[in-house]
Amino acid sequence: MGSISRILIIGATGFIGRHVAKASVALGHPTYLLVRDSPASAKPERAQLLDSFKASGANILNGSLEDLASLVEAVKKVDVVISTVGGEQTANQLNIIQAIKEVGTIKRFLPSEFGNDVDNVHAVEPAKSLFEQKVKIRRAIEAAGIPYTYVASNFFAGYFLPTLSQAGLTAPPRDKVVIFGDGNARAVFVKEEDIATYAIRAVDDPRTLNKTLYLRPSANTLSFNELVALWEKKIGKTLEKVYVPEEQVLKIIEETPFPGNIIIAITHSVFVKGDQTNFEIGANGVEGSQLYPDVKYTTVDEYLNPFV
Repeated sequence: MGSISRILIIGATGFIGRHVAKASVALGHPTYLLVRDSPASAKPERAQLLDSFKASGANILNGSLEDLASLVEAVKKVDVVISTVGGEQTANQLNIIQAIKEVGTIKRFLPSEFGNDVDNVHAVEPAKSLFEQKVKIRRAIEAAGIPYTYVASNFFAGYFLPTLSQAGLTAPPRDKVVIFGDGNARAVFVKEEDIATYAIRAVDDPRTLNKTLYLRPSANTLSFNELVALWEKKIGKTLEKVYVPEEQVLKIIEETPFPGNIIIAITHSVFVKGDQTNFEIGANGVEGSQLYPDVKYTTVDEYLNPFV
């Protein structure tokens, strides 16, 4: 696969970005992190995180998505750019594309995806607009002729499994579980550290060039009914199941204020429409656990054990 790439990560202090940064360093890549130099840096948790990155050997660069000059200078230092910015900054990735075009030497760009494959969704608002913004970034990358990999990692395990996607809970349910739709659509749950490892493994891999890297590990691809059955087996108890038909889910989305409605709209896309698994991976895609069978990913079964 040739020499090991120098990687720039934009959004390294975010939810998935911190894992991507750690994986980049752990897998031996010279790693650069573009960090906004702002009063937010004074937040103890963020400062501590940046200190840990520095101690691990990552290079901290000051700059922002809005400052094209700082982006260009950062991009000049690397071979690969990975964006892990949050949804509110999706559109600003056009500036990253501009910087990559100006520099002209980037071997791969991974835009901020890390969820559903946005070219294969049947979402309602407000998730629909969020996904459409990501589609716009994809088309801009392709129009610019920038080499890319899109990471369709599906659900963050840490976001959904600790509560089995139950609103208002801080642990998996012990008595009753609410299930959107009929519970048969299959979803994919991947631990954040594993998502990061697969993403970094892909950056120098010719098999992932100009393709979507899907994460569909077989042990982590389950319907909601299968997930509940697994949990019931672990706690030795049958839960009361409340199934919410689609028309009622749509009404809940309409009545829920922002940003809660986005989460419900995404879960509708996944658990009702089946948008993570209702299509075959075509010629423009590859599956991570098949490409990298040596990566020992955490299974859903293993993930749930500490909650028992």
